[in-house]
Amino acid sequence: MPEVLLIDDSPTQLSVREAVLKSAGFTVLTAVSAEQALSLLHDQSATAGLEVIVTDHVLPGASGDSFVRELRHFSPSVPVLVITGMDEAEKEYEGLKITFLHKPCAPEDLIMQVREAIAQNRRAGG
Repeated sequence: MPEVLLIDDSPTQLSVREAVLKSAGFTVLTAVSAEQALSLLHDQSATAGLEVIVTDHVLPGASGDSFVRELRHFSPSVPVLVITGMDEAEKEYEGLKITFLHKPCAPEDLIMQVREAIAQNRRAGG
């Protein structure tokens, strides 16, 4: 089963997206902050099967773009999907190889985008 790391500080959004992804057959790890996600990602045994990361843009502490910048230091190719309602946020991610999902993100769109990110990464040899 493909593994997804889901990052959102909203317990409601986190649980809804987790349920959506689990119902589509994904294994889901969750984090409520960029710091928690980075800590989890540094544990190779916990994230050995990780194939895609889905993060909110607005997070407590480090924002989504700060998280992705840090992530790219040690994981340059893992697909990252950023969910945001802020069109102006896109420029903050320039050069970071991410895909934007705009709020509201329908469950079927989330599933489709996660599957596509995994497929593209596998085709690229990631």
